[in-house]
Order: sequence, then C-alpha cells, then structure tokens
Amino acid sequence: MSVLPPPRRLRLGIRANLAQFSLLVGVNALVGGMIGQERTVLPLLGRQVFHLEAYSATLTFIIAFGATKAATNFVAGTLSDRLGRKPVLVAGWLVGLPVPVLIIWAPSWGWILAANVLLGVNQGLTWSTTVIMKIDLAGPARRGLAMGLNEAAGYGAVAVTALATGYIAVHYGLRPAPFFLGIAYAGLGLGLSAFFVRETHGHARHEAASRDRGSDDLADVLSTHEVFLLTSFRERALSAVSQAGMVNNLNDGMAWGLFPLFFARGGLSVSAIGVLAALYPAVWGAGQLVTGALSDRLGRKWLIAGGMWLQALALGIVATSGSFAPWAAAAVLLGIGTAMVYPTLLAAIGDVAHPGWRASAVGVYRFWRDAGFAIGALLAGVVADLLGLAAAIWVVAAVTALSGAVVALRMYETRSGVSSDPAPLRTDLVVPPLASGAPGAPGTKSP
Repeated sequence: MSVLPPPRRLRLGIRANLAQFSLLVGVNALVGGMIGQERTVLPLLGRQVFHLEAYSATLTFIIAFGATKAATNFVAGTLSDRLGRKPVLVAGWLVGLPVPVLIIWAPSWGWILAANVLLGVNQGLTWSTTVIMKIDLAGPARRGLAMGLNEAAGYGAVAVTALATGYIAVHYGLRPAPFFLGIAYAGLGLGLSAFFVRETHGHARHEAASRDRGSDDLADVLSTHEVFLLTSFRERALSAVSQAGMVNNLNDGMAWGLFPLFFARGGLSVSAIGVLAALYPAVWGAGQLVTGALSDRLGRKWLIAGGMWLQALALGIVATSGSFAPWAAAAVLLGIGTAMVYPTLLAAIGDVAHPGWRASAVGVYRFWRDAGFAIGALLAGVVADLLGLAAAIWVVAAVTALSGAVVALRMYETRSGVSSDPAPLRTDLVVPPLASGAPGAPGTKSP
C-alpha cells in the first residue's frame, strides 16, 4: 500500500495535532497494560504453578519476549517507512489478542513462552508505531516532551496494571482473573487503532520537505542496511544511544524476572511484591512527564549518562537490602533514573535521524534496546543459578554503570542550541556526521 503525499494543510506540533496525539497517548497506555499484566504474576506463576526450579528457566519467558520484540522493532520501523504507520499498529493489536487467553489456559510452560513470543510481536509493532507517530506529529521543537508523554502513558499503565494484578491475585489466585485485564486492553486497543487513529506518515514527509527545500521523497536515500550500520555503530550519538537503551532494558529484564523472586525470598507477600513491582514503573512513567520536556531545555547527553548511573546505584541498594522500606526507596531511585533515560534516548534519535529514514532508525534503536530484555534475563538467570540472586543484581548494576560511562565518553549533545561541540549541529544532513564538527568525521551526503 503506497502512502499519499501529505496534504498542504498539515501542521507540525503537539497543539496543532492535539486530538490525534492524545488518542495515541491513550493507545500507548493500553500497549503498556499488556506488559503490566505479567510484571507481578508471571514470575510467581512459573515457580508456584509450573514448579520451575532454576532461575534461568523461570526467566525464559522474558528471553522469548525480548528476542521477539527486538526483531519486530526492526521490522516495524522499516514497514512504517514503506507501508505507513497505521497498518503496522493495527497488525500489532491483532497479534496481541490471543496473549492473555494463552496464559490463562496454558497447560505447560511452553504455552507461556508461545504467548510471550506473540506479546513481543504485539509490543514491537504497537509501541514502535505509537513512538514514530508521535515524533511525526510533534515536529522538532517539542520532541522530548512528546516522548515523555508517550512513555509516561505506557509505563504508567504498566505500573497500574502490575499493582492491580497483584491485588487480584491475592484475592482470586494467580490465574485466570489477573489476565482478564489483558483481554480488555487488547480489544480496546484494536478498536481505537482501527477506527479512530489516522495515518501520520504524511507529517514526516512534510517535515522532510521543509528541511530539504522541497524534496519530500527521501525514504529511499539510505537502505535498511545503511540505516542499521549508521544507528548501531558508525554514528557516535546514535550508537551510544543504542547501547544505553540495550543496557537500560537489560536491567529492566532482570528486575522484571528476579525482583519478585528476590522480594518473595525476603518474606514479602504477593500484595507487597505487587506494590514494589508497580512503584518502579510508576515513578518511571510519571517522571517522564518532567524529564522529556527537561531534555528539550537542558539537552540529552547528561540526562542519559546521569540516569544510567542512578539506576546502577539503585540496583546496588536492592542487592544490599532485606526489607520493604529500602527496597521501596531503591525502586523510586530506579524509576527516576529510568525516567531520565527513556524519553531522552528516543528524542536523541529524533534529533539526529533524518525524517526520510527516521522510522527505520527508531526501529534499529528499539531492536538493540529490547534485545536487552533477552540479554538481561539470560545473564541474570545464569549468574543467579551460579552465584545467587544478589550477585546477579550486582553484575547488572556494574554493566549499567559502565554504560553511563560510554555515553559520557562517546556521545555528543544532539539537542540544537545546547551543544557543547566546537561547531553547531547539522540537522539538515541526510547522513549526519559522526560528531558535529568533530575531527576525522567522514564525508556526508547532502540531499
């Protein structure tokens, strides 16, 4: 399906597109709720219902989810550039419909893994496209705020659903009642996306035309292979952002899979575990309302580096504590650190990537970011089996601190107007330089 050229009356900006932007915020809240249904209950389900003894076995559902979501993110970005955003969004919701039903009726852990493969596809298609569509609508001036609102809605819903499913599980058991929420989320998300969400690809083409003095067909200037290499390795800011995103979700994958088991071993009830499982994404979600906009004013680089270091500190507090109060404090710090990082990483991608290949760059970034789920679950599970839960948390804390150092050393400031580089940023380039004004930067192609 080809995408028609944008109408002349298209305008960029959150206020100019408030109705559609708000609708997409709501849709992304439903996307987050699909993950939230698992945050409290599923690790406990693996240990108590399916009797999985090894931590690495319990965390296989996160490995299945993360690996599938990572690959789907990459495909989603490319398809969004080629086919348009809305068809990809609707397809994601269709794939997500069976997920809660499979978990409810699963006779073996293999069914849970299959459900999480579908959940990975669902999240990769839907969350990627809601991010891309908000970047399209918002334009360059308020990109950080747009990502803050998007991620706040998604992870706020993760928190609320994690808390709700913990409460439901205490009163009605680990299955099936907690997953009825997922059925409602999937049905509502599909209906809103199919009948009310409008295509936004035209807004990206409109922005490209404005930046490139009339040329509005730049989606094929770079191949998918070229975008992958640029975003992953060649471009300093994009590659630093990609590794930071991967490590951020590496520690989140560990927290998702091991924190409920670590807290249960410390004597907490399911309801108390649900509170902690909700507290971290709640602070994460609400904090992004501030940090996304803050990055528009102060810049991206040091919010990202500082957020990674704060996450590492929080993980260390979790590993050394043994009761609810310090764990709750650590969850708050972890949420603040993640809020500093999450929308800022996406905004940085939007700063550097040209509108003609921006959706593909977002897909590549999200490929690496969500590969972190699988890597984190695998790493944490193996270390926990060999050395214990606390050791696994310490290892992930060290990796997170190192990632912040990589950002500090490799990334340049991408936000126009706050760059500390010798030369101003060149956002009009189809292929941005390795660093704005940096010595030894390769030649670039102008449109």
